[in-house]
Amino acid sequence: MSNKVKTREGDFEIQELSEDDHINWDQPPPYDAVLHGNSGNISATITDDGRLDVCVKAKAASSDLLPPILPDNSSPHAALVAAYSALPPLNIVIQIVGSRGDVQPFIALGQELRASGHRIRIATHGNFKDFVESSKLEFFPIGGDPAGLMAYMVKNPSIIPTFDTLRSGDIGRKRKMIYTMLNGCWESCIMPDPTTGIPFVADAIIANPPSFAHIHCAQALSIPLHLMFTMPWTPTRAFPHPLANIQNGDADPRTANYLSYGLVDMMTWQGLSDVINLWRNKALSLEPVPAMAGMGLAEALKIPFTYCWSPALIPKPVDWPSYIDVCGFFFREETPYTPDRELADFLKSGPMPIYIGFGSIVMEDAAKMTETILEATRACGVRAIVSKGWSKLGTNRSDPNVLFIDDCPHEWLFKNVSVVIHHGGAGTTTCGLQPFWADMVAAAAAGPRPIHFKALDSAKLIAAIRI
Repeated sequence: MSNKVKTREGDFEIQELSEDDHINWDQPPPYDAVLHGNSGNISATITDDGRLDVCVKAKAASSDLLPPILPDNSSPHAALVAAYSALPPLNIVIQIVGSRGDVQPFIALGQELRASGHRIRIATHGNFKDFVESSKLEFFPIGGDPAGLMAYMVKNPSIIPTFDTLRSGDIGRKRKMIYTMLNGCWESCIMPDPTTGIPFVADAIIANPPSFAHIHCAQALSIPLHLMFTMPWTPTRAFPHPLANIQNGDADPRTANYLSYGLVDMMTWQGLSDVINLWRNKALSLEPVPAMAGMGLAEALKIPFTYCWSPALIPKPVDWPSYIDVCGFFFREETPYTPDRELADFLKSGPMPIYIGFGSIVMEDAAKMTETILEATRACGVRAIVSKGWSKLGTNRSDPNVLFIDDCPHEWLFKNVSVVIHHGGAGTTTCGLQPFWADMVAAAAAGPRPIHFKALDSAKLIAAIRI
């Protein structure tokens, strides 16, 4: 079964999966050949939690493994502004896979682009439809369950599945979900508005890397692509890939940092290459990407990349080329916010509370974490506002000095609390990813050393509150 869609590049058929599509959803291609053992001076091992241990050896060879640092030949800011202002109105689709903290910066970007005369479509999970449309932007659903993806990432902090995940069949469900989202991202480029029926064909794509479809959709339509993200995804000597555990061996740590990006990219491509190539064939009528060409495509093609954090927190590394930039945090237009009666009354009823929130982290034992929070706040004699988050903290629990809340704008809430304890997600760091951002905040002396949420107990939380 298929649907035909007309674009300026020709007719595309969107084909559904059939029994003739031979793919093992429950087990991705084997990782051993690529990631285990030694390759020259580099070894990589998959750990029990799904992360990647990277060890680089031999100091003498280290400098030969990295490309030279080139001078920054980026255009002056004034020239970029002039070029942007000369652009005609465009249809721009912004593809985002992730949590609310991943979506929110692109809401701010979309509002700015819309104010400049462009038509903006935010393509993301259905959970965020109201959030997008309340920001006066068009919404297109790509499928996928962000809470389910986050639960999977808690069990498998990288893309690679643990053996327990393989045995449970969870990997098959997630690979099928990724196929669904790839299709959704492609449809977001060419399908009419699902509410109004107004035709839409993208002139340009903006995307975060985990949406995966971006570079392939851009190829199919021969349109520009710009990647943006809230965590580093480009090789650098300055710090390792957030999904890699670095074990330096006797090598220069900067070498291990740089090489960790290629290894994680290789790992990700190895686990998804069959899914992506099946989709390229059925949806885009494109040839498969060769095994060794899939990783590092954006880097090889010099796709422009903007990182959405403040250079005052992490400056642009000197080895990033001119088409990669660090532009600062993205803030939405502030709209008047009126808290509900329960929250307003709680704020007025005593001393300024602290805030505790774990956002999109899905706890394996939310009841235990709730008890830890209640014990710590009682021991410290403080009042607290606790975000229920995706783990639904505080279910069936009550305390006169603790208020469990649903979504509330951080921009407003953080002005009304004395301390913020959070999970280190990019969204809360902007207003106030996870291990990476916690380490970066500590390195900048903007906060204490982080505590992994799995190691958090009442004693550690009490000590942190009392700092």
